[in-house]
Amino acid sequence: MVRTKKPAPFRPPPSSLRSTLSSTHLPDSPSPQPKLTPSQQSSAGLPPSWEVRHSNSKNLPYYFNTSTKESRWEPPTGTDTEALKSYMATHHSSAPNRAPKEANKIRAAHLLIKHKDSRRPSSWREAEITRSKEEALQILRGHEEKIRGGGVTLGDLAMTESDCSSARKKGDLGFFGHGDMQKEFEEASFTLKPGEVSGIVETASGVHLIERLE
Repeated sequence: MVRTKKPAPFRPPPSSLRSTLSSTHLPDSPSPQPKLTPSQQSSAGLPPSWEVRHSNSKNLPYYFNTSTKESRWEPPTGTDTEALKSYMATHHSSAPNRAPKEANKIRAAHLLIKHKDSRRPSSWREAEITRSKEEALQILRGHEEKIRGGGVTLGDLAMTESDCSSARKKGDLGFFGHGDMQKEFEEASFTLKPGEVSGIVETASGVHLIERLE
């Protein structure tokens, strides 16, 4: 997440790089019961009593314990992360928001890999990220190789591999201008032409690959 804001007592969950990475505020009101069947919920790889719900106010999935009524943005301990990635890509991906283009702004997508020294070392994929920065770089280099080899797009990989919740939109961050993102992310984004993918970019959020869309 790359936009910077003054901290507030309660903040929305990180839905893109526009949000601060220290956000932990839970849904401000319960969402309706999930529409998915129990068998579909069980395929999410969550521990007993946990299920995926959707926050209507934030338009993001979150995790809910039907026994304790606890809500959280990060997956609970004991989650099968591989099953969760597949489940999210199938049931909680959405079309990118195609807002009208604004003057002097560009549109980009990214794939973020966090590490233990990231500003907020947790994500929708992992409640606690313990990998080192070098391990994160290794993972991202592998993704970069696949993308440049033409076997997969950045957006398709982001849906299951990105540690940003923009993953559900194929990493699409929408339009942003100068001063909206962290300096390193902004500089790399604005040097790209539409359709180009950056090299590895490091920010306080983690390590990224960026694709300029428009």
